[in-house]
Amino acid sequence: MKVHIQSPDQIKQTVKEKYAAISNQSNGDSCCGPANCCPPDGNVDYTIFSDDYSQLEGYNPDADLSLGCGLPTEFANIKPGDTVVDLGSGAGNDAFVARKVVGESGKVIGIDMTEAMIQRATLNAIKLNYSNLDFVLGDIEEMPLDDSIADVVVSNCVLNLVPDKKRAFAETRRILKQGGHFSISDVVIIGDLPNALKVDAEMYAGCVAGAIRKDEYLNIIKDSGFENIAVQKLKEIQLPDEMLLNYLTKKELKDFRNSETGIFSITVYAEKR
Repeated sequence: MKVHIQSPDQIKQTVKEKYAAISNQSNGDSCCGPANCCPPDGNVDYTIFSDDYSQLEGYNPDADLSLGCGLPTEFANIKPGDTVVDLGSGAGNDAFVARKVVGESGKVIGIDMTEAMIQRATLNAIKLNYSNLDFVLGDIEEMPLDDSIADVVVSNCVLNLVPDKKRAFAETRRILKQGGHFSISDVVIIGDLPNALKVDAEMYAGCVAGAIRKDEYLNIIKDSGFENIAVQKLKEIQLPDEMLLNYLTKKELKDFRNSETGIFSITVYAEKR
């Protein structure tokens, strides 16, 4: 029986539980990362959302849990000496890549609301003896960070998990310096998801039910006061039938496939002016 989402607090608790469980697994033990698309035997590997980080400088396989849906650091125009904040930093994958770019003169701060992820990321940083890479437990809707501390904000497939996206982007703007910018990868919808996908808690933790329409997403960014907004990358994501049949009837699945609705990974850039 599927669990239906009823409140923002319930959403957050579901996400915490799912990502704590993923954090406690070894790399590769989660057959589909956040997509929750595994059949009961767990033998099929669907890397639906994640992109390949392995060729990027600073990549640390211990920090890669295949939970992203893009490569925001690739588009983020990070410079040596920058202070970078990674929203929903997980085990530290994007933070380690950003740290390579900012160098010893810069700083990277990862923020995540899941204690198990903070612990895992911190251990990864300790192993490498990095003193300018910190991981902070906190909520993106109310970050425990000072105003105007970041030159750059990055995030990878996280804001779709946040119930109040307007507040999350307002907080992102607050922590950015004047003239700072963000590059955020996320999941958006073009069209309308079937209702059964919208309300299911597991699909929310898997980055799908919490996704909103692309135009609404971009309007939230604009209404938050950001300027020079640009879509840097847009990639369609095909969810496998065997996953969707956990939520849809065969007729609903057929109608979904024949509709103009699509699920996309998007990477967006915007500036605080």
